[in-house]
Amino acid sequence: MLARLSSKGQLVIPLTVRRDLNLAPGTQFRVQVVEQKIILEPVAAASPIDALYGRFAGHDLLGDLEREHQREIENDRTVRS
Repeated sequence: MLARLSSKGQLVIPLTVRRDLNLAPGTQFRVQVVEQKIILEPVAAASPIDALYGRFAGHDLLGDLEREHQREIENDRTVRS
């Protein structure tokens, strides 16, 4: 498998490798050079919040919560009447 270094120094890890290692956006790596080889070692997230970084990008979680709460209020009114 080949990968190419971009002009910004970025390297894309192939999809099959990301899947096999269960790597998600925001995963941090320890980088080492050993005998002219680059070693990338995924580092466990420091906190549960860090582990979720990027997982819900583009989702309106607050809006979902507000809509759920509104449905609960409406259901409560229906039950009481």
